[in-house]
Amino acid sequence: MDIVFPFDPPTPLPIPLYLHRVRAGFPSPADDHLERRLDLNEHIVKHPSATYYVRAQGDSMEQLGIHNGDLLIVDRALEAINGDVVIAVVDGGLACKVLDLKRCQLLSGNPQFPPIPIKEDMDLIIEGVVTHSLRYHRCSA
Repeated sequence: MDIVFPFDPPTPLPIPLYLHRVRAGFPSPADDHLERRLDLNEHIVKHPSATYYVRAQGDSMEQLGIHNGDLLIVDRALEAINGDVVIAVVDGGLACKVLDLKRCQLLSGNPQFPPIPIKEDMDLIIEGVVTHSLRYHRCSA
């Protein structure tokens, strides 16, 4: 994990949300019907005072769609349940893992990384539930 910083609600910035879904092929000019305006902060941050961002580091969660450098939105107000992607402090280090309560372990999204068994004597704190991840898709110049 990289930089951790709290969510600081900015001034609302509603962006147009269009009614029609985007095709992966040639777009239709008829599909420009505006549904409403959408503020991403309102959409992805449900508990502003309990939300923070952290940047993913490494490739242990790639098969779950979390890549190196992705910005993760983490909600501390949510109670982690089985199957949630969580930010955990494991023996002093931050980790992004899947919480497997049925087998008492933390799982990676990459088979090259073994599960981390949750033991009674280990220092484990669930810091929050990852609710969304953001990735920059534009090619860098």
